[in-house]
Amino acid sequence: MKLTEILNSEKLSLSFEVFPPKTDSAFASVENATMQIAALKPPFMSVTYGAGGGTSQYTLEIAKHIKQAYDVPMLAHLTCVSSTKQTVAAQIEAIRQAGIQNVMALRGDIPAHLSGANRSGWDYHHAIDLVRELKASPADFCIGGACYPEVHPESVNQKEDIRYLAEKVEAGCDFLTTQMFFDNNLLYNFLYKAREAGITVPVVAGIMPITNASQVERAIKLSGSHMPRRFLSLVDRFGNDPAAMKQAGIAYATDQIIDLFANNVTNVHVYSMNKPDVAAAIMANLSDILGK
Repeated sequence: MKLTEILNSEKLSLSFEVFPPKTDSAFASVENATMQIAALKPPFMSVTYGAGGGTSQYTLEIAKHIKQAYDVPMLAHLTCVSSTKQTVAAQIEAIRQAGIQNVMALRGDIPAHLSGANRSGWDYHHAIDLVRELKASPADFCIGGACYPEVHPESVNQKEDIRYLAEKVEAGCDFLTTQMFFDNNLLYNFLYKAREAGITVPVVAGIMPITNASQVERAIKLSGSHMPRRFLSLVDRFGNDPAAMKQAGIAYATDQIIDLFANNVTNVHVYSMNKPDVAAAIMANLSDILGK
């Protein structure tokens, strides 16, 4: 199933992202966690793809297992940074052969050992290059792209960021998924400006439940996310109590999602960090809202 069939519906959807293992030894535990999340029967799930294809050998394997065992529509991530056209073409064909119709087209983070490299000879420099490659494929994929309510870290300002985003949609993105955010007002402001710029494809809100205090620093480092005072007070109060922090983090994420749904943001994607208990708790908190 193409995700546009889900995302263009007026029905509320709560989906989950999982990530593949980095090593063979971790495969069994990661597969078990992702299967437990799939057993919740979300409308779809996504599987990430390591920078430079670092975990690419596992991405499709996890996605295929979930699709076959639970018949959950899958969104396979694909990055292009530092990859060749031949490598990307092989990955696109593998996704097609796996029967997966949805691809999240991302540039990906530049690996540390290539951060200072001469990139003039690279086949791909931006996600839009991969979007065009996927659009030209005979596979007829439903293509997703990333967007940034708080501005992409490499953009000069939000106006420039949204202009590039509009170009990416024009190139073939069928929907967009946001970077994590912790203040819903930032998303509402972004959506207003994006719609004003003519971006009309569905936008899926990305929510990261922070269930331990150490995640805060990582979240800021990864996304530069603004942490509202209300959220920081929660961490200050409960950060040293793991059980309380977990409960508070789930409650905060749940509250964000309820507010999003109440304000007509109908599609939310939870960055579950492969934690089935967190995914299950959020879904249980929203069971009547979701009609489950």
